[in-house]
Amino acid sequence: MEQLEYADEGRTELSSLGEFALIERIKEHFETKNKSTVKGIGDDCAVIGTGRQKVLVSTDTMTEGVQFDMTYTPLKHLGYKAVARSLSNIAAMNGVPLQILVSIAVSNRYSVEAVEELYDGIRRCCERYDVDLVGGDTTSSRSGLVITVTTIGTADEDKVVYRNGAKRYDLICCSGDLGSAYSGLLVLEREKATYQADPSSQPDLDGYDYVLERYLKPEPRLDIIAELRKRGIVPTSMIDVSDGLASELLHICKESSCGCEVYEEHIPIDYQTSRVCEEISKNMIPLSNALNGGEDYELLFTVSQSDYEKVKEIEGIAIIGHITDAASGAKLVTPHNMTIDLIAQGWTSQDNDD
Repeated sequence: MEQLEYADEGRTELSSLGEFALIERIKEHFETKNKSTVKGIGDDCAVIGTGRQKVLVSTDTMTEGVQFDMTYTPLKHLGYKAVARSLSNIAAMNGVPLQILVSIAVSNRYSVEAVEELYDGIRRCCERYDVDLVGGDTTSSRSGLVITVTTIGTADEDKVVYRNGAKRYDLICCSGDLGSAYSGLLVLEREKATYQADPSSQPDLDGYDYVLERYLKPEPRLDIIAELRKRGIVPTSMIDVSDGLASELLHICKESSCGCEVYEEHIPIDYQTSRVCEEISKNMIPLSNALNGGEDYELLFTVSQSDYEKVKEIEGIAIIGHITDAASGAKLVTPHNMTIDLIAQGWTSQDNDD
């Protein structure tokens, strides 16, 4: 048997590298050899196939204690969310999801009924978006629960949208509103801390329905993809907002070799997001939630200026900026016309969101 040798170059902590730098480091060691591999590591989905219609494949994993906390996460919602966030990757490539495979690792802390509740949520999301569960795997876990969803979809070759197609002067658009999912998480964490301090207390969740649903039960924006298709709009680049607006903008800028300017006053933020920020801390600003919170699963995309009249007619889409040349960098423009460099917070293994 061939022995694997490991270079003795010292230890590099994962937290010092971050999720995206780790992916780039892994990518360097893998060469694409098959003609059917159109796009490998580096986008929301892999793109494969030799015909006009391409197959989109995406895998997403959620781990108890990292991406979700069972203290306040209903199993039915968890199953729904696991599928929804994977479907969002297909939407981000301008595709249509068709099938999923679900694999779970589960400890004996969970009962059969609990697993059935999880799969009930999975079923509900599949039914809502006309997706078939076609397989997967189940195995045991020494602690906690791990869920992996692989989603398969399709898109015509000339309709697949990558992160690397943005051009100078393109308009930057965003669906929905941003920061609300993270605000929902903040409310849940606050109530968890209150309960831990006083187990006799009851959670105070009245009035937070919107932000709680955005965190616990997000929806992939396949409706936006349908609207774009109906109006004959093919974005020049696209990504879903899973790690915060700043991070996703930087992905597009890097992959497209461009810069951007986004205007603070045009970034869509719901009033409940602002309310939560005011309640949690006087120093917390809603813009920070939008830029760095993550898990909104909205679509961030660019379109040619020639599509302006079409895209502005779509309800729920905000035009938040434009693409610039690479030398200009990625900038946030304040209402006072000051420019601030966009910086992504990144990821560590202790994050509560992905």
